[in-house]
This record gives sequence, structure tokens and C-alpha cells, in this order.
Amino acid sequence: MHLTDVRELGRDPSAAIRRAKEQPVLILGGDEPAALLVHLDTSAMDEGAVRPALAADVYKNGCVSLSLAAKISGLPLNEFITHLGSLGVEIVSPDETTDGEVADASHWLSS
Repeated sequence: MHLTDVRELGRDPSAAIRRAKEQPVLILGGDEPAALLVHLDTSAMDEGAVRPALAADVYKNGCVSLSLAAKISGLPLNEFITHLGSLGVEIVSPDETTDGEVADASHWLSS
């Protein structure tokens, strides 16, 4: 495991990412462990679980689109959608236009 501190990380974050490809990097805040940096492409990571979990979280929180989240997960889009469903994460969520769209569709469908 590599060690670095917050100042060094701030000066050269790319170096920490390069080191993380070799092994995890422990980031110290003063003399206390503050964070652990792991590279997602290393064999030490269980990509079958970690990447989809990270992707589901950033999608659920609205940080990325569905297609970008699927790419982050490393899964094909249809498998990622199934993964989200198993977690209870909604793929389509209502917004302020939903009621009007439902009314428009209901009128169209009834004719």
C-alpha cells in the first residue's frame, strides 16, 4: 500500500492515480487515515460488484445519465437496467410534466 497526504495529493493527483494502479493508496489527513484510493481497473477490485454499485449510486443521485452509468458499471445497458431494477432504482421518474402527458395520452387512447 502506498501512503500520501492531502497536500501531496493536491499537488499531483495524477501520481496518486498512477500509484493506485499498482496498489491502493492510503491518503492521510494529518496523521490520521482520511481516505483510500483504489483503481477500478486493477485485478484486486471485484468489478462484478464494485463498479455496478458505484454506477447505480451515481445514477440514482442524478449525477450521470443512464448510458454513462452503464458504461461506468462495465455492464451492457440491458444488464445494468436489470441491476438497477434489482436494487429498486427507478429508471424513469415522474417530473412536473408527467400529469399533463398522462392526460394527453389518456385522451388519445380513449378515442
